[in-house]
Amino acid sequence: MSELTFEQMLEESFKTIRNGEVVDGTVIDVKPDEIILNIGYKADGIITRSEYTNETNADLTTMVSVGDAMTAKVLKVNDGEGQVLLTYKRLAAEKGNERLKEAFENHEVLKAPVAQILGGGLSVVVEEARVFIPASLVSDTYEKDLSKYQGQEIEFVISEFNPRRNRVIGDRRQLLVAERAEKQKELFARIQTGDRMEGTVKNVTDFGAFVDLGGVDGLLHISEMSWGRVENPKKVFKVGEKLEVMIKEIHDTKIALSLKFPESNPWANAAENFAVGTVIEGRVARMTDFGAFIELAPGVDALLHVSQIARAHVDKPSDVLSVGQEITAKIVDLNVAEKKISLSMKVLESSSEGSSADDTE
Repeated sequence: MSELTFEQMLEESFKTIRNGEVVDGTVIDVKPDEIILNIGYKADGIITRSEYTNETNADLTTMVSVGDAMTAKVLKVNDGEGQVLLTYKRLAAEKGNERLKEAFENHEVLKAPVAQILGGGLSVVVEEARVFIPASLVSDTYEKDLSKYQGQEIEFVISEFNPRRNRVIGDRRQLLVAERAEKQKELFARIQTGDRMEGTVKNVTDFGAFVDLGGVDGLLHISEMSWGRVENPKKVFKVGEKLEVMIKEIHDTKIALSLKFPESNPWANAAENFAVGTVIEGRVARMTDFGAFIELAPGVDALLHVSQIARAHVDKPSDVLSVGQEITAKIVDLNVAEKKISLSMKVLESSSEGSSADDTE
């Protein structure tokens, strides 16, 4: 048997590698855009920036140091220049996909930061493997602007796993729905009509405001916002505002709220505050053909009939009065049970003129 040359023995001392093989190596040099590894082969291994990270224009010298041990996957044994092309990113992604497969099969809740805001949803990265969360599965309510999630760490489950079709879908919505259901169950177990709670205004509409009571929303209808009249809820409440509210009614999973607290009911002391014979000042709130409604206090309107406006004949209240005008009148009738008060300006006009006549005599 012939003796081997030195070159042949040296080449034999190196291991053989194949495309797709996973190799271990040691970093012998780092440049901003590539990493050079000693992989125990006759040629060094090269990992370019794009095969190390998804971060564009990353400086690899700040991420890897000479002497670091690394595991990579062979992309091409000979790149045409006698070097071995390696990938760190794809190997990490493969391992990440194994992690995602395990989480999918076990219905495990994962947590990861949002890496990118896309047109149709969010992209998160789990151990270098990407997961797409469609906009419809990001929250349990519709959200038009997803930018607030950038960089935020969120929890989700894998609802679909098909890496061959590059389709790994995450779902955050089902976790929020389940969490809300649990909070709802706990809340309904401890609340009852008449309870007072602190809530946060979540949304304001033309007909009312939705108040978050701690994972469960209650509706504060426009008619329950004040003992007085509220024309536009959006001018009264702001999203994020804290409120003390009273539970007016509970029906299945719906909660009706109120700010009409019993102790502030303006009709509670009506017999004393609006006794017959009392001369009182009020503001014209609205008018009809038969009279004007005068606001005596928030939630207390009294009727000034057209026949009681003046001694002289008045055809329509709007001929002599205007909305917002302050007037002085006398209470001539009170019915607390039906919450009705009648006023007269004519009575004061008559007594005033009568006093003047007496003075003249």
